[in-house]
Amino acid sequence: MRDRWRAVGVLAVALFAVNVVARLVIRLGFDGDDTAADRVSLAMFLVIGLILAVLAFRWGQDRPLGRWAADVTAAVGAALLLTVLVGPLLVGQNPFGGGAGTFFAQIWLYLAATAAGVLVGYLTVTALGRDHRSRILKRYAEIKTAKPRRPVRR
Repeated sequence: MRDRWRAVGVLAVALFAVNVVARLVIRLGFDGDDTAADRVSLAMFLVIGLILAVLAFRWGQDRPLGRWAADVTAAVGAALLLTVLVGPLLVGQNPFGGGAGTFFAQIWLYLAATAAGVLVGYLTVTALGRDHRSRILKRYAEIKTAKPRRPVRR
């Protein structure tokens, strides 16, 4: 159980770190340039989606869907809270400084990027037949076909 929470914490910190790096790049390299800031933000969302796609592909192979989905949801929730509430403070901004529209837009974009990444990873592992459930069903079918058939006596 302890390792499970450690993995959730590491994932949340990694997702938050991607956001912090993007904010620092925008602040130090492109302060005032909205087009460049938008491109860096897009790259950040792509990196977050890619991390979660790889993770969903990997965890989907050896863990039941309910277990790893709960872990990813907890990590994304923690990372989201850190991103929208603590992230702006690290670069000297107010989390609510852009208004409610900007605040909620951050949340929706973050959730869309994470959902897309998880969906791509899980659909890929499922399409390849390498997900946990497919492996269990394959093992079950192999065991059932390996047993000798009992003759019926009359």
